Order: sequence, then structure tokens, then C-alpha cells
Amino acid sequence: MIKGFKMKLYPGMEAEYEKRHNQLWPEMKDMIHEHGGKNYTIFLDRETLTLLVISRSKMRSFGQRAQILNQASGRDFMADIMETNPDNSPVSIDLKTYSI
Repeated sequence: MIKGFKMKLYPGMEAEYEKRHNQLWPEMKDMIHEHGGKNYTIFLDRETLTLLVISRSKMRSFGQRAQILNQASGRDFMADIMETNPDNSPVSIDLKTYSI
């Protein structure tokens, strides 16, 4: 299953996001693979500060994806640099998929 979703950084937080992402990525990568995840690619649109995430996974649901990411990264790790829900999980908006 391939899925795209987007998240959004706060202004001026691009370098801090990259730093924190690099700190937690090995742990997150291991956890994603343990749960059937195959690949995550993250793009940053510098004009809008939108993070576009493309993921390929064998996970049964993408609700499971959110649980795994929250478990791997900790809800508070990115909360001060990006848009979050009341529980400090990142606001993640699923994108419609079109296949060719």
C-alpha cells in the first residue's frame, strides 16, 4: 500500500526539524520496518513549510502508522516546531491517491 500525507512546520523551524528528524530517524526506521513499513520519503515545500510524506507499507491501516510514529518519536518531540493535535501528535492530513 502506498500512501501520501502532509504535515506542516512552524515558520523558521526547517533547520530544527532536520536536526530532530536526524536524531530520531534510526529508531523510527527500525520500528516502521518491524511493523511492515517499507519506505518513507519526506519532502519539504519551503514556500509553505509543508512536509509531504510518501510511504509504502504492508501495515493493515494507516491508523496503525500514526500509533507507530507516535510510539517511536514520542508525542512531544516535534510538538513545538510543527502543527499538532491537542494530544501533541502531529496534524497529519491524508492525500488522495491516483494511480497510473
